[in-house]
Amino acid sequence: MGLYDTYLAVRHRLHDGDPPEHVAIVITERDLLADGAFDTLSAALGWAFEYGAARVTVSVSVLDAAVVPTLVRELRQVDAPRPLVVRGPEDATRDGSALEPESDSGRSTRGDRPDDAPIRITVGLGGKAEFAAAVRELAADVEAGSLDPESIDADAVSDRLVFPEEPDLVIKTGAERLSDFAIWQSVYAELYFTDVNWRDFRKRDYLRAVLDFQDRQRRFGR
Repeated sequence: MGLYDTYLAVRHRLHDGDPPEHVAIVITERDLLADGAFDTLSAALGWAFEYGAARVTVSVSVLDAAVVPTLVRELRQVDAPRPLVVRGPEDATRDGSALEPESDSGRSTRGDRPDDAPIRITVGLGGKAEFAAAVRELAADVEAGSLDPESIDADAVSDRLVFPEEPDLVIKTGAERLSDFAIWQSVYAELYFTDVNWRDFRKRDYLRAVLDFQDRQRRFGR
């Protein structure tokens, strides 16, 4: 760790504010095509847990749907510090029926609650599509008579999302705009944009994001 990184780490440790417990990182398929991109991801996951996170969600937005299977396969082999699960567009519901049953190098979780993994990665699973799938599931339950329309509330929607937990901090590299990521879950998240491209993302950039979060007074929409 360089001197500046050490300085940032000390500032983080001495800061009165709590670090984010749930960090979301938004990257693109193009980011993952750069040399060393998967090593950067592995390192970033390690930094997140090193500096206070208990859960990390990574969203990979894609323009070419044909690359999704390859990215899913590669991401399931990432050298991760905690168990991980990777889900694609076919996993628009939380029942896990579309998931492959085998484990991914012993690191991914499977079973009734794959979303319990401390690291969750989505590939090409946009927030709009995820929300639309939740609405379709609600409509089907109403039509089947198992759900009263008057009982539908925010929790009913959240329960039908792929990864329902709300991130505290969303980090977007490379540009000051969000991709189609976790529209419902991120409504109260703190957003952090950095001009640093993913291939150049370093520990100091992650620490800057965490310190920025610690400096903020969260209002949760109030």
